[in-house]
Amino acid sequence: MLQSLETIHYGRSNSFNGLTALELTGTDRVGLLSEVFAVLADLQCSVVEAKVWTHNGRIASLIYVKDCNSGSPIEDSQQIDRIEARLRNVLKGDNDIRSAKMTVSMAVTHTERRLHQMMFADRDYERMPVLRHSTDYPVVTVQNWADRSYSVVNVQCKDRTKLLFDVVCTLTDMEYVVFHATINTAGERAYLEFYIRHIDGTPISSEPERQRVIQCLEAAVGRRASEGVRLELCMEDRQGLLADVTRTFRENGLNVTRAEISTQRDEALNIFYVTDEMGNPADPKIIEAVRQKIGLSNLKVKELPMIYHQKGESEEQTVGVGGTVLLSLGSLVRRNLYNLGLIRSHS
Repeated sequence: MLQSLETIHYGRSNSFNGLTALELTGTDRVGLLSEVFAVLADLQCSVVEAKVWTHNGRIASLIYVKDCNSGSPIEDSQQIDRIEARLRNVLKGDNDIRSAKMTVSMAVTHTERRLHQMMFADRDYERMPVLRHSTDYPVVTVQNWADRSYSVVNVQCKDRTKLLFDVVCTLTDMEYVVFHATINTAGERAYLEFYIRHIDGTPISSEPERQRVIQCLEAAVGRRASEGVRLELCMEDRQGLLADVTRTFRENGLNVTRAEISTQRDEALNIFYVTDEMGNPADPKIIEAVRQKIGLSNLKVKELPMIYHQKGESEEQTVGVGGTVLLSLGSLVRRNLYNLGLIRSHS
């Protein structure tokens, strides 16, 4: 990961389901989350939910907080100003004026779709890709079907859960309409084909636009890539827990590449993906030392399956020749994507 930190894109919404939502994007660095969570703990903010993605040296995070004393959303303007000022101080880095931005987000948005939008707005797809240790990289092609005025997008990559969601979110936020799609999975590979047009009914019209679609879809697939060791934290929640855990990661040279923070009743259920400071696989001895400090029963190492594929949740599938899985947007998945505003009901 890049070791310098730029001034952030930063925003907030007043409340969301009884919580205050903080949006942060900027340059990733080791220990950044530790500092963010330490500030929130010091300002008496209780983190209830959070998701963190990193990609191409950038970081995007949605953090839902409440006042730890009252349990209410943080709506006092002076308290919000204090939070903004402290987080800006943590995230200002090398004062890159070009990327400095502050926004106020009032809309209720699907968290993961919002993360895509934040990274898309941050133009993570234009930055030099951070060298990945996996040889698997998405292959994206875009061609025009002149007879029908469609552009045909093909994506080939390793199969995983929410792959379809990630790709269609990005196409939608780029203002393309998906009219038809076919998804084929074979073994560990996924093959996605989309017939798209602009909102005005025209196909992709230039080579620069075609290249931009390719870059953006490569980024969409890569943002959720689970690099590093998966650590699962399950223990009684308390004020400052996240600050303490992520500080232990930082002190032992572990970088968080992705995180999912949640609480249920009084229990913290958190997932972290960690690498070493250079993005290489973490030393197992360091992982064990961290587990000793946090608690062996509290922090566990979970091996990742080779294929992320959950059947029956949001996709209606039929088995084709050779055991491949075929999916049509005319099934349950079409309704789910339609409800999220990701596709239009056209044929």
